Amino acid sequence: MAKPLPPLVRLHLTGLRLLLVFTVVCGIAYPLVLTGIGQLIFPGQANGSQVRLNGQVVGSSLLGQNFDLRRIDPKAPSVPDPRWFQPRPSAAGTDGYDATASGASNLGPNDAGLTRLVKARRLALAVFDGVKPSSVPPDALTGSGSGLDPDISPAYAYEQVGRVARSRGLPVATVRGLVADHVDGRVLGFLGQQRVNVVALNLALARLG
Repeated sequence: MAKPLPPLVRLHLTGLRLLLVFTVVCGIAYPLVLTGIGQLIFPGQANGSQVRLNGQVVGSSLLGQNFDLRRIDPKAPSVPDPRWFQPRPSAAGTDGYDATASGASNLGPNDAGLTRLVKARRLALAVFDGVKPSSVPPDALTGSGSGLDPDISPAYAYEQVGRVARSRGLPVATVRGLVADHVDGRVLGFLGQQRVNVVALNLALARLG
């Protein structure tokens, strides 16, 4: 007859078996089941809400990105390309919208540096978009907390219509209609504000030619 194991050893063996069971259930089976459900029911969201152009992934509808001259020439400076709708300013990374360096400028409302920056942005955008400085909306002058906000206000999107239409040789009415089609309402009808996803809008603009 085998000698029974000491109580302390039995407790350790029981704990080890439980560890293995819960590792398999919680660390392998549960994630695989949830991944399968996500791929089956919400494949787009499960894969990062990717957006494609001509079959190629060009971004995510959840992350803003720069639309500057470097899209034509990687060696070009980070200067906004007038042919595209521009997102909000971003402090994420050196040139903005760096997904590996999400963050804000951390400049407070009483910071003199922020005041100077907003004034400079207002004048630069007024020249860039061909509008009066007073017409530049607030979200065109300040960045988001994450620095990766993909949305702008309808006011900022409509402000850019004339410049985009001129740069592409398109009728203003056509570009304005494109913006109108991409205005998303409030979440559940009462949360937040109306918004325009810049990535989705520019994707539709690219498809328009």
